[in-house]
Amino acid sequence: MLTITLPDGSVRSYPDGSTALQVAESISRGLAQNALTAKWNGESLELHEALSGSGSLVFFTWDQPEGKTAFWHSSAHVLAQSILHFYPDALLTIGPAIENGFYYDVDFRGAAFGEGDFEKLDKQMLEFAREKSAFSKRSVTKAEALTAYAQNPFKTELIENLEDGSITFCDHADFTDLCRGGHIPNTGLIKAIKIMKVAGAYWRANDKNPQLTRVYGVSFPKASMLEEHLALLEEAKKRDHRKLGRELELFTFSQKVGPGLPLWLPKGAALRERLENFLKAAQKKAGYLPVITPHIGSKELYVLSGHYEKYGKDSFQPIHTPEEGEEYLLKPMNCPHHCEIYKSQPRSYRDLPLRFAEFGTVYRYEQSGELHGLTRVRGFTQDDAHLFCTPDQLLDEFLKVIDLVLYIFKTLDFPSFKAQVSLRDPNNPSKYIGSAENWEKAENAILEAAKIKELPHVIEYGEAAFYGPKLDFMVRDAIGREWQLGTIQVDYNLPERFELEYKGADNEMHRPVMIHRAPFGSMERFVAVLIEHCGGNFPLWLTPEQAVVLPVSERFNEYAQQVVSLLEMSDIRALVDDRNEKVGRKIRDAEMRKVPFMLVVGEKEQESQTVSVRRHGEGDLGAESPAEFVERIRAEVAQRLSAL
Repeated sequence: MLTITLPDGSVRSYPDGSTALQVAESISRGLAQNALTAKWNGESLELHEALSGSGSLVFFTWDQPEGKTAFWHSSAHVLAQSILHFYPDALLTIGPAIENGFYYDVDFRGAAFGEGDFEKLDKQMLEFAREKSAFSKRSVTKAEALTAYAQNPFKTELIENLEDGSITFCDHADFTDLCRGGHIPNTGLIKAIKIMKVAGAYWRANDKNPQLTRVYGVSFPKASMLEEHLALLEEAKKRDHRKLGRELELFTFSQKVGPGLPLWLPKGAALRERLENFLKAAQKKAGYLPVITPHIGSKELYVLSGHYEKYGKDSFQPIHTPEEGEEYLLKPMNCPHHCEIYKSQPRSYRDLPLRFAEFGTVYRYEQSGELHGLTRVRGFTQDDAHLFCTPDQLLDEFLKVIDLVLYIFKTLDFPSFKAQVSLRDPNNPSKYIGSAENWEKAENAILEAAKIKELPHVIEYGEAAFYGPKLDFMVRDAIGREWQLGTIQVDYNLPERFELEYKGADNEMHRPVMIHRAPFGSMERFVAVLIEHCGGNFPLWLTPEQAVVLPVSERFNEYAQQVVSLLEMSDIRALVDDRNEKVGRKIRDAEMRKVPFMLVVGEKEQESQTVSVRRHGEGDLGAESPAEFVERIRAEVAQRLSAL
């Protein structure tokens, strides 16, 4: 008999050879209908595979990432099957699931394929899916696999790098593919499927290899989900930070300056400065000390820290000076510099915790094909801070950093978020450095902090950095997309490498614990996410222009300028639109620029010394004196920027 432990801790017995699907059916009809894939003792399992021995069994549905991965990977098989239906001479390579769907890289061997072919492929994929063909995985020998793909050099290369005895094929209908597994029970579960785009891709991401055609698709278990997905994509296009950044005159790029190196325009620079000042004010209250470090550092600094080994391939090439053997790097990380600041003088336990903060610009050589607006750049500024504390101070410091992150999310209107606690793999301690005792303290501090703050979180074993566990924050934006913003990491590695010390109360020397934290992550990526989250309608305290005064004719330009002067004296950002245009046109233009308030002034307003207030997206709010309008602005800003 099988002894199976389920996620709720219950233990059940089944005849040896029972399948995961049979176990699901015995639990509930709903689970059997909704389960897409499973894991047996932590390994992916087809629902129709027979179970043997004893262990733990976990089922995954569409609502879980593992379920979507199996669904989309299975859909990639149907895509490949359909491609061969129309292009029998095409050579298939790989077809993984990705964050929002799947793709398949194909060598069409000279055959034309483009957007005009999407519709026929959509129809054929859905036709194949309706056949409800079961996915079945089988083991093959290396010789059998090489024979099967003798005419496909791409698959042959993959197979040659596999161990005999570990190679599997997956069959459905009359289609077979080299595959490690992770499929849904049958194609009939795929109710909607669509080709989204096509792009070029080098085999194994190496530009010296042949260029392939990457065909992207997406699929769903309900047709309505596809409709919702397409509507979401349309909304995402409207919110694209690259489009809005250009329209709102926030930033630009120049090929002469270099790809992935953003240029901040005056409005964008002012917005970014307000974000920095907002965080600096919060950090000052929390006891952070500002530091500044150079944009370059000796190569030996990053060799010592381990960053050269980790980021060397992704860094810009070393800078060679006229001095023999002297090399510098554009800074890939701020933390080694902060370690040297800590080490610049003797430290006592009375000095700790020390909290060094810097908006430090770092540089990574991202591949040109991976650059994307502000979300993937080659030069970016981190809202970086490194805290040095005693082990006994670790929990309290961690809680304070969480408070800071939550304050930022609240102020910038990110109400929906979750956290991931990344811990070490208990079965592979050799991956990590430091004592088991220190690891246990660090992990317990993070888990206890998450519990105390009642953070919605998931625990992922094996996802810790080699130097310590971490807490990552994932926020959900206004249209439901998830972004990773903010991270807090506990580090025993760099203090060891840099031989950081403090004199304890026992008059002995001790090693401090280091906390890395970046609530924004990077200014560039955070601004991009913020633009897309609010669709360019920034919070009132942050927006480039808080109000625009609209005179109905040039006779009232002087009064309009008087109003602006009064507002500016109260630190309200305002300007006059004195163009020779009708006021309706001025209102429409201000709406397009997403200015929060429009203040219309004419003869009536001039005589009563008032302004007619309009709110972006809401319309007329009535007449107010400039002083009343100032109080309106101040009250709204103060409410949003409530103290920690």
